[in-house]
Amino acid sequence: MERKAIGRFANERGYTLIQNLASHGIGHSLHEEPKEIATWPTRGEKRRINKGLVLTVEPFLSTGGLWAEGGEDDWTLYASPSAPCVQYEHTVVATDTGPLIVTLPG
Repeated sequence: MERKAIGRFANERGYTLIQNLASHGIGHSLHEEPKEIATWPTRGEKRRINKGLVLTVEPFLSTGGLWAEGGEDDWTLYASPSAPCVQYEHTVVATDTGPLIVTLPG
């Protein structure tokens, strides 16, 4: 599962994950069902990724931040506690043969 792999990657490298920003479904517009998909390890998550689901894989890695807080311009976010943070996003389609990544690194 994505959230366990991302959490393991972050933990093994000394990063934290911002826990109020998550991956999400993509449909006809952004942020459709499933609304929030945690990229940090969570207990009790029972949802399954089914064929045809389009979603983002969107971790926010930090060197100590745990939460994102909004800035004055309604666009900028800051990690709290204050720490450098980076985000990268892929869009993925679930298929019968595995994930189809439809975004590629630039």
